[in-house]
Amino acid sequence: QVQLVESGGGLVQAGDSLRLSCAASGRTYSNYPMAWFRQAPGKEREFVAAISGNGVRTGYAESVKGRFTISRDNAKNTMYLQMNSLKPEDTAVYYCAQAQRWILYYSINRSDYEYWGQGTQVTVSS
Repeated sequence: QVQLVESGGGLVQAGDSLRLSCAASGRTYSNYPMAWFRQAPGKEREFVAAISGNGVRTGYAESVKGRFTISRDNAKNTMYLQMNSLKPEDTAVYYCAQAQRWILYYSINRSDYEYWGQGTQVTVSS
């Protein structure tokens, strides 16, 4: 079993920055991809960013490209999401997820991730 715990969310103004963290414990696999998804009220959970097991390959949703940066520190079993130039439309609950099988680089599909955190709220005011 893997436990994922997100932190770092909060209430900020448009244009501000936040850094989310996702700490993994239990039976972690540093070779497997991880990702961030988010879910706004009344909307489907959507892909935000993903990172390969070794941290070399990353992918982003078009809506966050150039503003968000995903990274991971496998020695600390922790993944990060640096969010800059935040917009009100970034308001959502942010979830981290980890795959438990080999995937080439990473996936943008929810179904490819077996473990999920409980989420952290990010609210951006205009």
